[in-house]
Amino acid sequence: MSRPTLHFLRPYLTRGIQPAVKPELAGAYCAFQTRSAHTFAADAYTGRHDVEKQKRLVQLRKNSDLGEYHPRLAHNANGERLSLRDFNNRHQELPKDAAGEPVSVFGRVRSVRMLGSKLMFLDIKRDSQRLQIMIEVKKLENYDEVVESFKSFKRIVSRGDWVSFYGRAIRTSTGQLSLLAIRVPQILAPCLHHLPEKVENVEVLARNPHVHQLTNVEPGEILRLRATIYDSIRQYMVGNRFLEVETPIFDVNAGGAIARPFETVANELSNTPVRLRIAPELNLKRLIVGGQDRIFEIGRVFRNEGVDNTHNPEFSTCEFYEVGATLPSLIERTEDMLCGLKAATDLVRKDDFPSLQQPEGIDFKRPFAQLPFIPTVEKSSGRKLPDLVSPTATQNLIALFEELDIDVPPNPTLPRLLDALAEKYIEPLCIDPTFITHHPEALSPLSKSYVCPETNQRIASRVELFINGREYVNAYEEENSPFEQRRKFMQQLEFHPETGEGSRELDESYLEVLEWGMPPTGGWGCGLDRLVMLFANKKRIADVLPFGTLRNVVSIAKNR
Repeated sequence: MSRPTLHFLRPYLTRGIQPAVKPELAGAYCAFQTRSAHTFAADAYTGRHDVEKQKRLVQLRKNSDLGEYHPRLAHNANGERLSLRDFNNRHQELPKDAAGEPVSVFGRVRSVRMLGSKLMFLDIKRDSQRLQIMIEVKKLENYDEVVESFKSFKRIVSRGDWVSFYGRAIRTSTGQLSLLAIRVPQILAPCLHHLPEKVENVEVLARNPHVHQLTNVEPGEILRLRATIYDSIRQYMVGNRFLEVETPIFDVNAGGAIARPFETVANELSNTPVRLRIAPELNLKRLIVGGQDRIFEIGRVFRNEGVDNTHNPEFSTCEFYEVGATLPSLIERTEDMLCGLKAATDLVRKDDFPSLQQPEGIDFKRPFAQLPFIPTVEKSSGRKLPDLVSPTATQNLIALFEELDIDVPPNPTLPRLLDALAEKYIEPLCIDPTFITHHPEALSPLSKSYVCPETNQRIASRVELFINGREYVNAYEEENSPFEQRRKFMQQLEFHPETGEGSRELDESYLEVLEWGMPPTGGWGCGLDRLVMLFANKKRIADVLPFGTLRNVVSIAKNR
């Protein structure tokens, strides 16, 4: 592109020249150099263009250099800049015939309406708050001098732009609180793409979560619902003298649950293989052995397994451990927490997430129902379960499946067969909050166990909370005997021979910790994403994750 010839600047284009002879020309040259640098940089770094973006860039360039559209935000020491929330709160009682003191606000433009050539209205949004802006040319300061600036702003402002406004609070003839601009607005960050009113294409929304939030109020409301749930849990735990802690996400052994871990290599540790944790459980219990009495952690865990409506390889969990807690006390805490969450979300639902529906057809009335595992399966199936600790227990259960005409799960180990029976005969009964109790020992390698006097089966001191057929809470009295824990670890290796070599090693470091003496302790864990699904009344975990499931995250990173 050709540039105008500026003869008076030629002496200053030579490196060896001293520009001090004519300071005014040197200043002009420096200004020209700065302006050119902005222009060249903008041309070089505008990125890939589609038709809409190209049109927008042309429109912006006609008005000014692209480098001038993202100014630094000036600091207002006198506090005259308000958020939209503060502006609305300060002026909510403003009468129709009054005007507020001059203040500055900024937000994203959501609509632009022209009424003739000298009056325009804009709606802006920020932090879920909206405000109407009124710009009347004759009411701008220095009206005669700013007409051209107003015309320029009017030509380029578009939906999606971030814009700063300076003016006074007023009420329109219809009573709507608005800001009457007294200066020409300043664009802080133009939107280079067309911002549609709504996007229906699910794939587009999944790969562009920012567009999803810009075109739909629901994602933002789910974020606020999640924050409410986390805050309520934290308040409950801290109020009951629990200490919040953090444990490592990387570990050599990703123990605490039965799942395939994600693996990587620590270069700084002689290329030692490490794994992302599948649960924080074992490290939290190390802290209990170390002398902590009540602890909890909210954090991320990772399981290198499938993606479906209720599972994502990366998810959030809350676990707590309490010295001296028994199953009845864990059940009581669970009921306290769930009913407290219901009350907390109901309290702010109208203001913070009004579009999200309540959980339908679920009664949170206490006490929650309880269903014992083995008696419920036997009653629903009409068959007696075999001795689950006998050497032939797995073969006997497979025969029972065939007798009941039930599909045998892949790799039919004893735990998988028992899980399949629970899924068929117990979980459908759990619509209102229901505890499944008295699990067979094989399903709970980290919990205390004993022989049930009613069924004469060896069972675990464990409960699971199910709501609407879906698991939310897992809690049990922790196994604190290093001898029994070693036996159960070895038993699990027999149950899961197909797991990787690293997962087939006993966690000797944890067993050694138990040898130092772990007091009787109750442990509790809950998947937080599922809680958000419950109180948002959503069926898919992807609907409550701000970036969707792992599939979506991979697609975003590939930018396809």
